[in-house]
Amino acid sequence: MQTLRTDCLVIGAGLAGSAYALQAAKQGLAVELLSLADPLAANSDWAQGGIIYDTTPDPAALARDIFEASDRTANPKAVEHLVREGARAVGELLLDELQVGFDRDSAGTLDLTREGGHSERRIIHAKDATGHAILAAIAGRVDATAKITRRSGWVAIDLLTLSHNSGDLADRYEPLTCFGAYVLNTLTGETVAIVAKKTILATGGLGQIFLHSTNQPGSVGHGVAMAYRVGARLIDLEYVQFHPTVFAKKNAPRFLVTEALRGEGGVLRNARGERFLDAVDPRGSLASRDVVARAIIQELAASGEPQALLDLSAMTPDFIRARFPTIYDRCLSHGVDITREPIPVVPAAHFACGGVHADLQGRTSVRHLNAIGETGCTGLHGANRLASTSLLECLVSAKFAALADGADLGRETFRLPDPREWESPTREADLVLIRQDLLQIQHTMWNYAGVVRSPKRLTRARRILIELREEIQSFYRGCRLTRDLVELRNAIQTGLLVVHAASLNPRSQGCHYVIEER
Repeated sequence: MQTLRTDCLVIGAGLAGSAYALQAAKQGLAVELLSLADPLAANSDWAQGGIIYDTTPDPAALARDIFEASDRTANPKAVEHLVREGARAVGELLLDELQVGFDRDSAGTLDLTREGGHSERRIIHAKDATGHAILAAIAGRVDATAKITRRSGWVAIDLLTLSHNSGDLADRYEPLTCFGAYVLNTLTGETVAIVAKKTILATGGLGQIFLHSTNQPGSVGHGVAMAYRVGARLIDLEYVQFHPTVFAKKNAPRFLVTEALRGEGGVLRNARGERFLDAVDPRGSLASRDVVARAIIQELAASGEPQALLDLSAMTPDFIRARFPTIYDRCLSHGVDITREPIPVVPAAHFACGGVHADLQGRTSVRHLNAIGETGCTGLHGANRLASTSLLECLVSAKFAALADGADLGRETFRLPDPREWESPTREADLVLIRQDLLQIQHTMWNYAGVVRSPKRLTRARRILIELREEIQSFYRGCRLTRDLVELRNAIQTGLLVVHAASLNPRSQGCHYVIEER
């Protein structure tokens, strides 16, 4: 088994992982950056609406909006930290250093939009492909930075800890400490050990454990599952946010329909043309995501219709094509001209508000293991996330984790033993079985632990998933590792963790909605 050594191992190359790598490299640290495939194959790349850039004289308004969207459960310290540091982080990296091409008016002033849950316009954007514009700029800088080694097609299997993976038996008595990970090079099939002083989980979300999701393929909570297996503290996993508006035409792929469309005047209607959200919340179609998603589900259940309709008639066709070119082109490719007709939409799993418990420097309960971006949970989002905070959280958490790690590497000594050899069977896994098992996980999570939950539904989900986990573990132990097999193993573990967390919380809050049983 090959062993590589580095200062920082970053698992995940989306916005959080890439921003961390840049910040660490600026401090002279060597970084190994793992990405599943293409540098832009991350949820960050699919973010459409924008990123908060709040330079108003009343930052308390943003804090109030975040807290209100969270159903008043967000961690006040995390909210204050993001509000205080957010604009500086955006300005330093995205505006000054990378000069990302955000939309501006004729005078060169940044164009600001508004999304659901926001009391004012404070979101900057690059048309309706903001995440792509940001990640493309950062990925280019990452690949031009000598201290960063990108490993495309490398998938983390398990974290290395002194308690479990050191060849020195005395290390069992050390505090729970991470020193890297076992990693699968999917291009060669080889398993490699990467030993690192600091290991950073930036694996993104878990949306693909549900049948309908806005997440990239493979987003099954890799970081959450790996952290759980070594004993890290997890928190708030019941709070999975479902985006209210995902394209939902029959026989067409699901894809995100940005909330910014509603920020610019789009309204949700039922099949009869009624603005049904006006009777649910005074903010109407601009209510927070949990409110809108539940209202759509309840409306569809009552009417029997397969989808709601997002009406853009308040906008001119020229404005729609200029402001939302990506959505316009993609809908048109599936036979929907959004300048002439409404967009058929349904909710889909979008964002994990919970994750691996982390402080404001990204530190977890395991020494030298960090969790940032969507993988980590500082309590910023509480029970529900405010729109356009996710990209901002990636930048802020990456910056402060990297600064703290740089300081640690300058003053601490690290125990970095040779890890035990990895042993793997040679029998090939049956891809049909892997895909079928993943579909069973996704259907189970969607039907019994989705937008609306109940104790009976969660009990059924838990029973199904526990039985399936036994099959998958036996399957996993007997076959040669592949990316699909690693994802299946993590998907079943993440699904069980979400169901368990939801079962322990009988109170409806934010995006965790529990109905009473009759």
